[in-house]
Amino acid sequence: MIKILKYSFSDLMRSRWSYAYFLFYFLLGMGLLFLSNDLSKAIITLMNIVLVLTPLIGTVFGVMYFYSAREFTELLLAQPIKRKHIFLGQYLGISSSLSLSLILGLGIPFLIYGIGGSGQSVNFLLLLMAGVFLTFIFVALSVNITLRHENKIKGFGYAILTWLLLAVIYDGLFLIGLLMFNEYPLDSFTLLASVLNPIDLSRILILLKLDISALLGYTGAIFRNFFGTDYGMIVSLGVLCMWVIVPVGLLLRTAKKKDF
Repeated sequence: MIKILKYSFSDLMRSRWSYAYFLFYFLLGMGLLFLSNDLSKAIITLMNIVLVLTPLIGTVFGVMYFYSAREFTELLLAQPIKRKHIFLGQYLGISSSLSLSLILGLGIPFLIYGIGGSGQSVNFLLLLMAGVFLTFIFVALSVNITLRHENKIKGFGYAILTWLLLAVIYDGLFLIGLLMFNEYPLDSFTLLASVLNPIDLSRILILLKLDISALLGYTGAIFRNFFGTDYGMIVSLGVLCMWVIVPVGLLLRTAKKKDF
């Protein structure tokens, strides 16, 4: 598995798209820090971009890589190598290369300009951690889709639809539900609905660490009472880990039963 991981990782790191991904975040970070001396505002701006773009890039890269490497994967399957080692190595190679581009692209500008106090360092590291989690989550979801659909157009369409559902449509349905049932106690529903979406959960954790949850009104108070505690933080990180573990488990199960 390690050899397959290294090959997938080095293959993607040599790709011009990985360099473009790195340069985008590098130039974005340099530009924001050059134009603004307030690191909190820069982190908020980066949050709005990272939490939408990172899942999209993970989805697209996952679909494109596994469809384009199908013949190579079939060649590996003909060798005396366990299936789970092949697919897990490829998955980790893709996710690790994208995560490294994200970390270096944003980390280098912040190291050049100085991250600031310990509070800002924690906020920035939390942003990077959320981006890495989302990368691993959406690459796993996209790989599951490619394994279940032989047709490239259909697979790509389902992958983009999954990203749209979690990044855009989910929030709209959530807000409609809050407006329709605003006369009922919705504390538990609000917390549950936020936990079920990794993008929303990451956004809440970052906003609470930036101490601007008061801007969220009553909902912000609910989030602060739960996610602002040590227990809430542990639960949130556990949920993000489950968002990685469950799709990877389904990936390995599908790969084991699939007839190539």
